[in-house]
Amino acid sequence: MVALAGTLLLAAAMGIGRFAYTPLLPPLQDALGWSVAQAGDVASANYLGYLLGALAAALLVRRTDRGLWLALGMFASAASTGAGALFESYPAWLALRFVSGVASALCLVIGTAIVGGHLLRCERPDLIWLHFGGVGLGIVGSVVVIETLRRGGGSVYGQWGALGVAALVLLAVAGWRFAGLVRRAPVPVAVPPASTANAPRRVPAGVLTRLIIAYGLFGFGYVVTATFIVAIARRLPASTSLEPLTWVVVGVLAAPSVLAWQGLARRFGVLAALRYAYVVEAAGVLVAGCVPGPVAVVAGGALLGGTFMGITALGLSTGRSWAGAQQDGVIGWMTASFGLGQFLGPAIAGRLAQLSEGFTVPSLLAAALLLVGCALLRDRAP
Repeated sequence: MVALAGTLLLAAAMGIGRFAYTPLLPPLQDALGWSVAQAGDVASANYLGYLLGALAAALLVRRTDRGLWLALGMFASAASTGAGALFESYPAWLALRFVSGVASALCLVIGTAIVGGHLLRCERPDLIWLHFGGVGLGIVGSVVVIETLRRGGGSVYGQWGALGVAALVLLAVAGWRFAGLVRRAPVPVAVPPASTANAPRRVPAGVLTRLIIAYGLFGFGYVVTATFIVAIARRLPASTSLEPLTWVVVGVLAAPSVLAWQGLARRFGVLAALRYAYVVEAAGVLVAGCVPGPVAVVAGGALLGGTFMGITALGLSTGRSWAGAQQDGVIGWMTASFGLGQFLGPAIAGRLAQLSEGFTVPSLLAAALLLVGCALLRDRAP
């Protein structure tokens, strides 16, 4: 039940609150007259909020009132999503997406700490895939809502409003379960220096640092395609049906991908599985952005969906297990590195796409950074 509450939490705060911008970006550009650079800046405002929210969550995750901060993040996520129905000005959208980014980081970092801690106490850490699988569920659900309203003649503003209501319902159900859990669950405390007899083995020097850097490069590498893939699809023939299909493929494959990559990590080792995932994702970025045609865009979406949540979950769980007593704080720092990459990605990619009149150049850059991240993950796990 706790894992399923985490599913609903991330479906609303991440799958809807954070990623609904991607399928709604083309109609937003049509309605508001944004350039590609402006669209990238609005996405970057969201990721700047995500970065700052992650830094704050790294400090809040050990506090006794962390449940209150989680509730605040949940409310802000639903409110900032629904408020998309009310505003047309460019500065207002920058502010809305910034608030949404802060909220999604609070939900991810604090929610993952609570869910992960409970599953460890219950000796069921394998169920963490249900928690992270909520992102894919939210992506698919958002497309269903958007397409239902679009086919009924609803405007992009009505679609944002409906998504806000859907997020509020999901978060209310999840919040009910979290409320009881937070009251009963102990807040993690740091292990004192004298209690090191059973401390986890130390990783090789620099491995955790390289993992954090690679995680930031992943943030840049995946977000270019994750932000603009529906806009790329719109430029192709039959874009009306291709746009929702592309994003649905991403969501459908994201949901089970965490479980699949966990299985590969058990067989080949965590760092090897992460390296494979980085290479597969780089291939998806190149296919979606550099190869013309609808099949390439859908295939790129499939490779993106099949890897980005797997890398997210494996990276966070690995950093947490290697960090020992500071595990919950490390989730925040890794999310901050990830957020920095995400913040830079859309703004840079939007300008490169505008200057080059296409997404080939930003996709090449994103894929190159993913391969650099892969190279950083060269050491064996302890």
